[in-house]
Amino acid sequence: MPSPKLEIVVVTPVRQNCQILYDADTMRGVVIDPGGDVPEILSRLETLGVGVDAILLTHGHLDHAGGADELRAALPPAPAGPVQVIGPDRRDLFLLETLAQQAASWGLSGMRDVTPDRFLEEGETLEVAGCRLEVLHVPGHTPGHLVFVERTHRFALVGDTLFQGSVGRTDFPYCDGPALIDGIRTKLLALGDDVRIVPGHGGVSTIGEERRGNPFLTT
Repeated sequence: MPSPKLEIVVVTPVRQNCQILYDADTMRGVVIDPGGDVPEILSRLETLGVGVDAILLTHGHLDHAGGADELRAALPPAPAGPVQVIGPDRRDLFLLETLAQQAASWGLSGMRDVTPDRFLEEGETLEVAGCRLEVLHVPGHTPGHLVFVERTHRFALVGDTLFQGSVGRTDFPYCDGPALIDGIRTKLLALGDDVRIVPGHGGVSTIGEERRGNPFLTT
C-alpha cells in the first residue's frame, strides 16, 4: 500500500506548521491549518502539483485558521465541488468568528474570520488524500480542538495538543490544563509508541518519544 505524502509549509510569524497531505497516485489532497501566508501555500501546492479537496482545521486560533477563508476562495473547485473548510469542533466557533480581531491584537494583518462549511465531532472519519482520518476531540488548549489520526499509516496530526518536549499552552481564559493532559494521556498515548505526531509548531516526534521524555507527561 503506498504511503501518503506530507509536506509542511511554515507560516505566520509564530512559525506554524501548515500541512499538505496528499495521495501521490492521484495527486489530490487536503490542507491542514492554513494559518496565513496563503501565497506561499498556493505556491507549494503548484510546485507539488497537488489539487486540494478540502481544508481541515484542528482548532480556531489565528495561526491555524487565519488563512482558511482566503485559501478557500483562491482554490479551484475540487471534482466534488467547491473546496470546503471542515472542522474543528463547533465549540471553537467563537474563535473563528474573531480571527481578524485576534490578529489585530497581535499586530498582524490579512487574516479573516472564517465560517466552516462543516464542523466535526469525535468519532467521525474523513476519507481524504488516500487516508482514513479518525477524529478525536482533545480539548484544553481550546474547547473544540481536534486531532486527526491515521491508524494504517501510523501518524497523527495533533495541532497544538502535544509538541516535541512540550504541550499546548493553557493560559487563555477558555483553556483547561488538566483536561489537556488527561486527553493526551487517555487518547494520544493510547495510539501506540510507533505513531508519528505532526504538531502545529516545531519538529515531528513520536508518541513513544513523548511518553518517555516529555516533562509534562513524566512528572
